[in-house]
Amino acid sequence: MATNDDPDTGGTAQALAREKDDEELSRLSRRKQLKALNLDPSAQVQPKTLDSSLKRHTALIKRMRQSVGSDNYDQITKDIAQLSLEKYVDELAGAVLEGIGKCKSERDVWSAVEVISLLHRRFPTTFTPSLISQFATSLAAPQRAQSNTQPAGQGATGTSSIPPTAEQKEKDDAGRVARQRPVLRVCSELALVGIIKDGPDRSGAEWIMKTVKELLTNDPTLSSLPLLSTFLKSYARPFLGISPPSQAKSQISENMEPGMLASATQDESKLSATKSENEVDELVEKDIRVRFKRMCEGYFESVSKKLLMEHKRLQEQDRRNHEAYIRSGEIFEDRQQAYEKMTKAYEKLLTSCQTLSDLLYLPMPTLPAQMQKVDSIIVTSSENRDIKEEFNMTGAKWEDEEERRFFEDLQDLQEFVPKGLLGIDEKDNAESSENDTEKDSKNRAEEEVKELENELKKLEQLGDDHEPLENGIAKNGVEGENENEEDNATPVQSPPKTPTRADSPGPAPQVQGHAQLLTALLTHLPDATNRSMIDSAAVEFANLNSKAARKRLVKFLTQVPKHRVDLLPHYSRLTATLSKYMPDIGTELVAFLDEEFRYLQRKKNVKKELAEVRQKNIAYISNLTKFKVVPTHVILHIFKVCLDDFSGVNIENLAMLLEGCGRFLLRSDDTKDRFAVMLQLLRRKQSLQHLDERQTLLLENAYYQCNPPDRAPRVEKERSPMEQFIRHVVYDVLAKKTIDKVLKLLRKLDWNDPEVYRVLLRIFTKPWKLKFSNISLLAMLAYDLQRYHSDFSFAIVDQILEDIRFGLETNAYKANQQRVATMKYLGELYIYRLINSGIVFDTFWSLVTFGHPDGRPLPGQTCPIDQPDDFFRVRLVCVLLDTCGMCFEKGSQRKKLDSFLTFFQLYIFTKDPVPMDVEFMLEDSFEACRPKTERFKSFEEAVTAVDELFSSLVQTQESADDDHDDSGEESDREEDEIDRDLSDDEEEYEHDDAESPTDERAPSPDTLVVLNNSERLGPTEEDEADFEKELAKLVTETGSGIRKSDKRTAQGLWDSAVVPAAIRKKRTDESEGEGESEDTFGSDGQSTMKFMLLTKKGNKQMTKKIAIPTSSALATQTLTAQMQDKAEQEQLKRLVLNYEQREEAEEMKAIEARSRNGAIKIRYAG
Repeated sequence: MATNDDPDTGGTAQALAREKDDEELSRLSRRKQLKALNLDPSAQVQPKTLDSSLKRHTALIKRMRQSVGSDNYDQITKDIAQLSLEKYVDELAGAVLEGIGKCKSERDVWSAVEVISLLHRRFPTTFTPSLISQFATSLAAPQRAQSNTQPAGQGATGTSSIPPTAEQKEKDDAGRVARQRPVLRVCSELALVGIIKDGPDRSGAEWIMKTVKELLTNDPTLSSLPLLSTFLKSYARPFLGISPPSQAKSQISENMEPGMLASATQDESKLSATKSENEVDELVEKDIRVRFKRMCEGYFESVSKKLLMEHKRLQEQDRRNHEAYIRSGEIFEDRQQAYEKMTKAYEKLLTSCQTLSDLLYLPMPTLPAQMQKVDSIIVTSSENRDIKEEFNMTGAKWEDEEERRFFEDLQDLQEFVPKGLLGIDEKDNAESSENDTEKDSKNRAEEEVKELENELKKLEQLGDDHEPLENGIAKNGVEGENENEEDNATPVQSPPKTPTRADSPGPAPQVQGHAQLLTALLTHLPDATNRSMIDSAAVEFANLNSKAARKRLVKFLTQVPKHRVDLLPHYSRLTATLSKYMPDIGTELVAFLDEEFRYLQRKKNVKKELAEVRQKNIAYISNLTKFKVVPTHVILHIFKVCLDDFSGVNIENLAMLLEGCGRFLLRSDDTKDRFAVMLQLLRRKQSLQHLDERQTLLLENAYYQCNPPDRAPRVEKERSPMEQFIRHVVYDVLAKKTIDKVLKLLRKLDWNDPEVYRVLLRIFTKPWKLKFSNISLLAMLAYDLQRYHSDFSFAIVDQILEDIRFGLETNAYKANQQRVATMKYLGELYIYRLINSGIVFDTFWSLVTFGHPDGRPLPGQTCPIDQPDDFFRVRLVCVLLDTCGMCFEKGSQRKKLDSFLTFFQLYIFTKDPVPMDVEFMLEDSFEACRPKTERFKSFEEAVTAVDELFSSLVQTQESADDDHDDSGEESDREEDEIDRDLSDDEEEYEHDDAESPTDERAPSPDTLVVLNNSERLGPTEEDEADFEKELAKLVTETGSGIRKSDKRTAQGLWDSAVVPAAIRKKRTDESEGEGESEDTFGSDGQSTMKFMLLTKKGNKQMTKKIAIPTSSALATQTLTAQMQDKAEQEQLKRLVLNYEQREEAEEMKAIEARSRNGAIKIRYAG
């Protein structure tokens, strides 16, 4: 039976292979035909009449939004052929993208491709680029920043700090893949049929490859892997050149008839020949196919490695579950859920890897079977030695010399106090008891070391499984002590009490005096906050030494307020100074602190209320340890107690102990070995337990403060004496009172020296290195130097503008302070007239439009260098407005600033809700620049205002085009308006000059001294001769015109100064009534010309009209001069009108260009 079935199986496989080849050939021919049509859109014949009805266009767009698949294909193609569609190109692109999401089968995808091809052939320059741009946006990879925050649309609800759960993220990725799958298939077809192209003569395969690469890159969860599988199922042959392996050599059946093998071999040879012949007809270039295939194979290798890692993790988790089951008899629910989740993820990854293996015809990776040997992490003795070697125990115990003197240089009270008060005579009797206590402390220390060694041995046996650590707290730890000490009295903190007379040892008058002195000493002790004061307090107490005084002192030292942690080092120094001759003070204080520590360990669940008490206790113990008041075994026992219960407040206690006395213990000869073992145990437990970020940061900081790493000393930058002098003058000396002195010193420098020039330019272009209040003084210096070194001011402005542009491109957080200072400096440069207002307004518009698509900020639109939650650009605008916004109060500059402030409010609404500090900054800036302006309340109001603003600009352009044929009166009116604008600008400029800060200070009394500047010595003789020649030529050519101008000027002065106003008005009225012609005819018929003769009799001026024949010389010259003046006036008027019209036309063209490319026209729909 098996032999009979084999031929059928082989024949079926061959038939399936032939069927697949035939389908691929049919697809290839169909794609070639469609590509030929798409590459020549002009060949399509358009009907003469097209329907432009709104109803049919709306129905078409709605139908395309529903689906562009095979169901609606006939009706859509019919409507495309009959409708005009020119006004609905953008809506068609959006509808096509939405309709592609409904395409599921290959037939639907091809229908969508043909619909897009029809639209492409009709609108190749408007529809196709818009559609490709929307495809690129739809196929964009998910941003990693958003995946760690919240889903879109939750920014304003106050839940932005809650990250999405794993289930929510998996659900979002599944929805994204479902949306992108049909789009990727359609884009792949469009790349093959010539709509998406990489170049004029190239296909769009590289565009597809880059899109797929972006989807697969930086995707640790492999959420985009199904997209690659979908792509390879349909387009592995055209894009990668992958074809299934030949079936001819697979199996040869025993019942194969003669001639069948030969025919199969002939078919294979024909197929290979066909492949070689069709290499020229491939739709994708060979180099792209090779690169695409290499990329997919590399991605398969990465997936295979991840599969192996997950397989090992799953086996390791299985082993741990098995061990836990053997140890406890059951598997906990959380562990079981984690294992099931890991298994589900592994099976999904295995299925995807098998799919890729089948599609790429690559072998699956070999997965190892269950491990025969379970290896555990064993801590060897060599590792212990390595860790010990990590500790730097050879450095100094103190950070600096001052700290060493404070803790080591203690004064000897014997030099200031009589021996009888110090009890030196009784010291010999107490030596034996002290020796006994020293022996006990040594024995206890040796026991502590043995317990630590046993703890390390237990840790080596446990390995990396930290479960026993949670339950395996040593019996000698805190819990054991708690059981034995539960019945003991608990020391309770009580507020410090003022010593009373009852505390005095007796009623004797002398003792009463000592009690009063002790009370005064204890009262002033909290004010002893330096070494000399605390040493003098120790001497004063030694003079009052008694048993009762020592008890009062110990009681006072134990009642330090919780918030006065700064007193603990000084009280510890007092205790150490007195303990040399009064050991009971240190012993009782240490005993009290040890009891308090044990009490806090029993109350470790009370965290917040006792946090300050714990901090004070640990700090006190640490300071006494550095004074060697606390015995070694006590401080090491405290460390061990915290290590045994390595959780909660004990982690904070360990961090404070390491910061307080860890360096001292690690580098002291008698404790370094034992403390190194404790540090080793601390690092092991820290690595085995899962701590939160705060606890980890605490321990890391404390550890490196205790054991700082070795690092090379900082190398100070070497500067020349000249550079140091310049920096000192600008950074240290510069002030309002010394600016003239600084200017004089800078001018005396050798500006021809390249090194000096370079240092000056670097200092003047880095305003952030000055005090913020001195930036205006730096701009004032730049203005003063401009008169002597103009090139230097140009270099400053160029570099400042470059720094502003670089800051916009990088948007580095660390450069924010520099960018604020640079923006302040730019405003000051405008105030001191080093730049014009055009540069300032260009900077304003760059701050709100740079980096946004097409220069248009919109709500919800993500810009990599200007995120919606980044308000730093708003701060920069406010800084520039606060610096120079008040200068734009008149003329056209006021209109420009008003236009920008309107758009600036729109820009603010595209951001997230404004924080309170930014809102206050905005209110202050608007109050300073436009106090009467009401800010918009919503985005809709801002959009409406911006639309009206730019619509008025467009209407102004249209009216300017219509005014070319206006009458002379309108031209005169325009001239008057121009004159008024010019006068306004002149008044504004004069106003700026009057208010310029440069006038606030008197000019420098120093004489002008220019060193090493030959260009200032005057022109040469040749230059003088050339100048005289050109001047004579100019005078000769323009002499007649000057004379004419002088005549007109003299006539005007005569009319205004000599002729009375009443006579001038009467003459003007008569001339208007008679018209322009003044020629009359006398009694004899001769043409005459009227003149006015002005006579004066006494103080009275009289006029008399006389008629002079036009043939006379006076009348002829007067008439000729009038005609010439009229002709010149007409020519001047024509030139002015043409100039103004040309200027307005160029300005409106610039506005239109900006509206096409920038953030000019924004329409709000909804």
